[in-house]
Amino acid sequence: QVQLVESGGGLVQAGGSLRLSCVASGLFSDYAMGWFRQAPGKEREFVAVISRSAYTDYADSVKGRFTISRDGAKNTVYLQMNSLKPEDTAVYYCAARRSFRSTFLPRTIDAFNSWGQGTQVTVSS
Repeated sequence: QVQLVESGGGLVQAGGSLRLSCVASGLFSDYAMGWFRQAPGKEREFVAVISRSAYTDYADSVKGRFTISRDGAKNTVYLQMNSLKPEDTAVYYCAARRSFRSTFLPRTIDAFNSWGQGTQVTVSS
């Protein structure tokens, strides 16, 4: 399994931006990478995913505002979050899934087998 370490969370006003980073150990290019989030009292939910070949998919709630990307040279996946809303407040988790298919875009929690420790994002109104 790959080890994942997130960073970049913090406190931001509504309408602001943050960029989350997730550094992975291991053979980064073998993995589809995803971002999930969990708000207090709610279940963890899918946010975005990027395949090995950089295909992407997003939750409807973040389409047009969030962008996921990956940098193979830095073994890092990013989540650029713009036009943040108070309802985006949550702990954000990075996840990895080894995939033989370069276009594979997993979206469920069970599809991922490596997780980071999470980073808190708080959006004030």
